[in-house]
Amino acid sequence: MRWYLKQRIGRIQKFIKNPHIIQEQVLRDLIAATKHTQWGKTYGYNTIKNGVDFAKQVPVSNYDQIKPYIQKMMHGEKDILWSGQVKWFSKSSGTTSDKSKFIPVTDRNLFSNHIRGNWDTMSLLYHNKPDARVFADKNLLLVGSLSQFEEYPKTTIGDISAIMAHRMPPVGRPFYAPDFKTGLMSEWEEKIERTVELTKDDKSLYMIAGVPTWNIVLFRKLLEVTGKENILEVWPNLSVYVHGGVGFAPYKEQFKQFLPKDDFVYTEAYNASEGFFATQQFIGDDDMLLLLNNGVYYEFLPMEEWDSESPIAIPLKDVEIGKNYEIVISTNAGLWRYRIGDTVTFTSKYPYKIKITGRTKQFINAFGEEVMVENTDKAVALTCDETRSIVSEYTVAPIYFSKNGKGGHQWLVEFEKAPENILDFTKRLDRNLQQINSDYEAKRYKSMALEQLSLSTLPKDTFHNWMRSRGKFGVQNKIPRLANHRRYLEEILQQVRENV
Repeated sequence: MRWYLKQRIGRIQKFIKNPHIIQEQVLRDLIAATKHTQWGKTYGYNTIKNGVDFAKQVPVSNYDQIKPYIQKMMHGEKDILWSGQVKWFSKSSGTTSDKSKFIPVTDRNLFSNHIRGNWDTMSLLYHNKPDARVFADKNLLLVGSLSQFEEYPKTTIGDISAIMAHRMPPVGRPFYAPDFKTGLMSEWEEKIERTVELTKDDKSLYMIAGVPTWNIVLFRKLLEVTGKENILEVWPNLSVYVHGGVGFAPYKEQFKQFLPKDDFVYTEAYNASEGFFATQQFIGDDDMLLLLNNGVYYEFLPMEEWDSESPIAIPLKDVEIGKNYEIVISTNAGLWRYRIGDTVTFTSKYPYKIKITGRTKQFINAFGEEVMVENTDKAVALTCDETRSIVSEYTVAPIYFSKNGKGGHQWLVEFEKAPENILDFTKRLDRNLQQINSDYEAKRYKSMALEQLSLSTLPKDTFHNWMRSRGKFGVQNKIPRLANHRRYLEEILQQVRENV
């Protein structure tokens, strides 16, 4: 396996050296594969020669705009957004009009994007850590569940992690933990308990992967059952954590407590329901390498285009380092110039490397401060480090101007380890956010426009209970960090009041 993964490094080096040539080739391949589909005929794919033609002829779209096409596919219709019949759909968090979105997962998308992205991640891990033992020991991954689409049972729906686990190539199956039956269980409390029971005596676990929140829940249960002080006393060979889905900065201190090992490897991957887009190139990096030859053609929306009725996206070659962009993708799953809602900033152009900064619907700009999730995650991490505290979850909303009052930000925070002085923590958090975001700093100048942020602490498990009450309790559902409205925050506060 080391030899095989070493060969794959050549593929990565090829798109690093020729990013724009590779991306144009990806687009040509995507167009050629779907000229005959309903979508391809509607937008004249037989006349598209390059990215310029593509941008002129095909509109930028969101889920609500392509939903009618996806519904046809889920009911078994062929040649709609992609060639042939699509039988698998990944379930993602919903839109304003739907509880869930359903994203097509074609065979080509599964194997040459999602699974290939995992191989690329492992290739880079072995490239940086030649003594890795991913294919010698066991690896634990908490995945979601699968179910049949009631209206057309030949269609299977579920979390992308569950689809990948169910269709995992044979070479990876002997190294998976806990087991496939447990991994695909739908009831999360039972899944966690059974995972603990099956793995608490397994000394061969080498790597874990998944969303930080659920791994923390697993760790707590494991320590409760075993009576151990930390996870390495249970799994002494655990050496690598592949994380993604949410910003890791607020969780890092918690993981250090669970995994007290100086050379423990943390690596980030950007694998969403819509595709596997990026992975960390070197150990210790705080950005990720954009994967340019995995069946995805990328475009980007500058911030000023996010609310436009006819947004204009720019190609990869025109991005600027340090600016916030929303990702627009065209993929071998049949998503065309599709807005996934994630925002990134580029840290490098050769190679193209990104940081996830948040979601277009998760930011606060009520007063022109343009605060992104990346800003608040970093401010939380810095403040926790200064005060020797640990934040488990948080959410933030604006406090709007009143007749006689100024505006501000209201934070609801759940601590794993509370600071000695909450007021001091609040002041430090506000100061750190000013240092990170100059627009926020300007609005906070002498408290002329914005007051110091206010912070309220919440009882343990408040956020999980709120997510469960919304029907969003699972691996693909993340707690909204920021909102430019107060709806989430008021719902949480109301729940707390009802439980007093």
